[in-house]
Amino acid sequence: MLIHIPGVLTKDELAHCQGRLSSARWGDGRVTAGHQSAQVKYNAQLPEDSEEARELGAIVVRALERNALFVTAALPQQVFPPLFNRYQAGMSFGAHVDNAVRVMPRTGRSLRTDLSATLFLNAPEDYDGGELVIEDTYGSKSVKLPAGHMVLYPATSLHRVTPIAHGVRVASFFWIQSMVRDAGERRLLFDLDRAIVELGQKNPDEPALVKLTSIYHNLIRKWGEI
Repeated sequence: MLIHIPGVLTKDELAHCQGRLSSARWGDGRVTAGHQSAQVKYNAQLPEDSEEARELGAIVVRALERNALFVTAALPQQVFPPLFNRYQAGMSFGAHVDNAVRVMPRTGRSLRTDLSATLFLNAPEDYDGGELVIEDTYGSKSVKLPAGHMVLYPATSLHRVTPIAHGVRVASFFWIQSMVRDAGERRLLFDLDRAIVELGQKNPDEPALVKLTSIYHNLIRKWGEI
């Protein structure tokens, strides 16, 4: 399930992130890559412990916490501190699958990567190429979103970033451990929630809303891991 989440960052937040990243010092993106990924990864990355990474990562996390669509789709238990990467002409990231487990840098706790996220931080018109290509059950999906928009997708997916032909692509990326481990169960909960919201908008006095909401929360109790 690929979910496009628009407007994660406000205009002011986006402008602030862009300004800070424009003057940041970038390092080798292979620092956070696994053994196989490091062989196909060619990009720049903001050092995890840099002042900019900590500041901007906190902005992204606060934006996620207030975004109802993200919370509904991910049902997040833990979010890995957001990282930031930069691709310029000739850079790319070949086909790979993200590591199943990540260690949280400040707590040392393990995080199971159920979902991957890419938050685009500059306009698609700023660069040629640089599409995020995700393989799913129905084939390849190419993603290139407006600045401030995010795509959420299963971390089990084979995915890649196509070579940059011209310009610069800047994004934040991170992983989420969901309260609901199973992707099929997460999808059912997401669809049920969207149906409840749609029904509530059309007919807020519909008696079935209470029963459907009860079913939704009872399924989270049944499937959720706290």
